[in-house]
Parts: sequence; C-alpha cells; structure tokens
Amino acid sequence: MAETKTAKVEKTDAEWRAQLTPEQYHITREKGTEPAFSGALYRNHADGIYRCVACDAELFKSDAKFESGSGWPSFFLPMDSTAVETHTDISHGMERVEVTCARCGAHLGHVFPDGPTPTGLRYCINSASLDFEPEKK
Repeated sequence: MAETKTAKVEKTDAEWRAQLTPEQYHITREKGTEPAFSGALYRNHADGIYRCVACDAELFKSDAKFESGSGWPSFFLPMDSTAVETHTDISHGMERVEVTCARCGAHLGHVFPDGPTPTGLRYCINSASLDFEPEKK
C-alpha cells in the first residue's frame, strides 16, 4: 500500500525553504521546471522506487519508467492510483495537465497522452522533485 494514504503533509513556506534545496523549492513549491536532459535521475536505470523529495511519499516504480526522449524522467503509471493528483495548468499560453504529489501538493511535472501501453500516458517528471530509493538486493 503506498504511503500517500497517510495524512496530508502541510508546512509553512519557511519550513519548505529550510528543508529543500533552492532548486527543489523552485520546482516543487513554485511550479518550476529543470532544463531538459539535466536532471540527475533522467538517465537512472536502476531498480527501485521514486519518492517525493518533499514528503517521501512513494510515487513511481522503476518498472514504469521508460525512455521518452523528452529530457525528463518519464513514467507510464504512478505507484498507486492515489499517489499523485492532476490539475489543469493554463500557464505559458497552453493547456496542460499538471501532476502533483497527493500527500504534500509538490509540483512534480505534467502528464501527456502520448505514452506507451498499457496506459498511453507519459508522466513527465522533474528529477529535482524526486528521490530515488534503490531496490534492496
């Protein structure tokens, strides 16, 4: 069972700033985006779990990660149906679907309808919004 089913995490702006790096804060709290092909987890191919950098919620499993060529880590399915939430984003003169952590509201990235089977979705996620927990062998 994913950890997102626990209580919501709410912190003050000062608490988020103290916990997160400036890049993590900008992306997760101010809806920023890291440059394409720059994220630490973009080329990560290890087995494990991708967690929210802000609240440690389990978001995606490595077996749902795929190479989209977009420049950001891409997944076709969240860890659990309650792990992430989606919202309409009309910033930057276009309409997109924003993806946030269901537990703490951190901005993660966007989801697009051009992913692989079985879902047809591409969750395009900023590396800076994620922590990676390698699978224990």
